[in-house]
Amino acid sequence: MIQRLTRSPQTPQNPTFSSLEFFASPSPTAPSMDSLLFLCARRVVSQRPLPSLPADLHPVLFQAAFLDGRPLVLRDLVAAWPFPVLNFQRLVGRRELLRDHPCKLCVQAVILAVVAQLRRQLEEPGHDASGCRLRVLDVTGVPDDPAGRAPDGMSVWSGTVALAKACVEVSKHQREFQRRGSKRHKGRSGAATAAAAPQPPGVDVHADLFVNGTSYGILRDALQTGAAGPLRLKCREFQAEKLSLAGIVSLLETLDPSCVRRVDLRFRNLGLTGLSVILPHLSRFPELRSLKLQYSNVDVRRPTPESAIGIRCLAGQLGMLPSLRELNLGSSRLSGNLRQILCDLQAPLESLELAFCSLVPADLAFLSQSFHAPALKRLDLSGHDFSQGLLEPLRLLLEETSASLLHLDLMECRMADSHLDALLPTLRRCSRLRFLGLYGNSLSTAALKDLLQKTLELPDLHLVVYPFPVDCYKPEPPRRVPGSRRIYEEPMDGERLAAATAEISQLLANSGRTDLVWTYNPYGHGALDYFSL
Repeated sequence: MIQRLTRSPQTPQNPTFSSLEFFASPSPTAPSMDSLLFLCARRVVSQRPLPSLPADLHPVLFQAAFLDGRPLVLRDLVAAWPFPVLNFQRLVGRRELLRDHPCKLCVQAVILAVVAQLRRQLEEPGHDASGCRLRVLDVTGVPDDPAGRAPDGMSVWSGTVALAKACVEVSKHQREFQRRGSKRHKGRSGAATAAAAPQPPGVDVHADLFVNGTSYGILRDALQTGAAGPLRLKCREFQAEKLSLAGIVSLLETLDPSCVRRVDLRFRNLGLTGLSVILPHLSRFPELRSLKLQYSNVDVRRPTPESAIGIRCLAGQLGMLPSLRELNLGSSRLSGNLRQILCDLQAPLESLELAFCSLVPADLAFLSQSFHAPALKRLDLSGHDFSQGLLEPLRLLLEETSASLLHLDLMECRMADSHLDALLPTLRRCSRLRFLGLYGNSLSTAALKDLLQKTLELPDLHLVVYPFPVDCYKPEPPRRVPGSRRIYEEPMDGERLAAATAEISQLLANSGRTDLVWTYNPYGHGALDYFSL
């Protein structure tokens, strides 16, 4: 039945990668409105061993096995994969499907199948009868589950460790095989014969890597020993957290320079001195488009000769990154120095995150007059006080970005109703806006309802994160959060909040904008990533 469903007069008997593209892009509604093909595939993967099947059915069978959580079937499919590329996201579909289905065991099964296949190719070069043509395994884009919210979820960190261990294991097996081969052939000529034995072409693994002090050692070994081995890591996005300066540099030096598009270094007090050590190593990545340096402890609020030199050095090194389009300097204290830091960039930024950066009016004035403003798609200015002198510079900046801006974050900016009212005409001109973050501001229910009604005309606006309305708090002094000595919260009136939420929900329902979400929960919404804009 499946053959009749998938074959047509135009379908080649030996499918190429183009046929993989066709079957690897399931409908966005695949799980809720299963096609007959997908239903048949689910029936096939429900039992082992799999029957002999045409090559062009492997993608839909992979999708069914993954979404149904069948790791053993996935191992069988990968062992005989008839295409040169296996791309998780293309095969399984939307990130939501990957996030909402068992993931860890399935990803591990695929990795183990690749390791087993490479071991067979090492031991019997040229005699593998499985028909496996896999040369590239792409596991980029697998959703992160760092908190273990799903029992079967897999974090980027654990995926990094699993891939690193696989690379080390295959490299070790290769060395053992070569030693055994040299022992079978005595003398110098025997050793040369073993070394010259045909080697399998191997598999490149494209992945997003997340490393900290715990996983540093195994990833370093994988990148160093596996670079020329049968299983080679190709990093797309590199994230290091709380890693030493020397450790960061060591790993950056071993990454394949052709694949890296993002470097994310967080929770590391690098300062200007540390950045001056790391940034020169980034110039070897020609495709680096995103650089995130939040919590780097850069503080240049009080100018000194040393900080002036450090800023010039930072600007020059950023200028050596020709493809850079996203920059995150969150929680660096940059007062009055934004012009000097961005002055050497070769192309306009499309995403700029400056949350809690102690900016002053001159910084926003520079930004609104720069070539970055009309190109900005994402802007985060959270944590600044717009109740005072920054409000008018912000309004002017939004005027300049209104034609391009998709994502605007203004959380915890001390804005009251009057400040939002002053910004609202400009916000309404941001015709492409998709996300608006206002959490943590002092806005009333009336102001929020007015904002909702006046922004319904923005056709692309799909998510607004609004604050708890100020009129929903109880008239009581703030109380300490349980378990904390320093954090206080204002007591909330649950009935008032429920009433305000109901009013906002009713306005949304009456508007007919079923695609628009208003929420006071700032977490778990999957904020727009630069690469998805």
